[in-house]
Amino acid sequence: MKFEEADALNEAIRAIGIRHRALAIAALSPLGIHPGHKLLLLELDRKGPSTQAQLAAASGYEPPTITVSIRHLENAGLVARRPSPSDARATIVELTPEGRALMPKVKAAWSRVAEQTAASVNTPLRQLIAVLEELASGLAANEPPVPDRPRYVRRA
Repeated sequence: MKFEEADALNEAIRAIGIRHRALAIAALSPLGIHPGHKLLLLELDRKGPSTQAQLAAASGYEPPTITVSIRHLENAGLVARRPSPSDARATIVELTPEGRALMPKVKAAWSRVAEQTAASVNTPLRQLIAVLEELASGLAANEPPVPDRPRYVRRA
């Protein structure tokens, strides 16, 4: 691929990401939801009570990020945590009644984001989704291994 084509593709993807995130923030912030939290709420709505490890795997977020996000959602009254009855190391997360009541609004906001995102595209929606899924799948297949994080040693 020529540099000019590579630059145009990479810039288009970057611009889509920036603009889509701005739409997501505008749609979800009136509900008190951060775009990253939306993913966790939708997963809990789809699957029901889940461990934090399951939410991390489903979202692709690191466990410490999940812990902080769940704490924010819990403080907002949208989720509740409880110890797992079968694994003392695990914590179960579930939607509260307030969280379940908010889900139709979250889904409506997320649908508006999708409509706004695709409004100017002439390609049929199913075809657009197929191309984007193919792109995402190709990126996942070519994902480099995550390097080990440096370990810092505290010196007394």
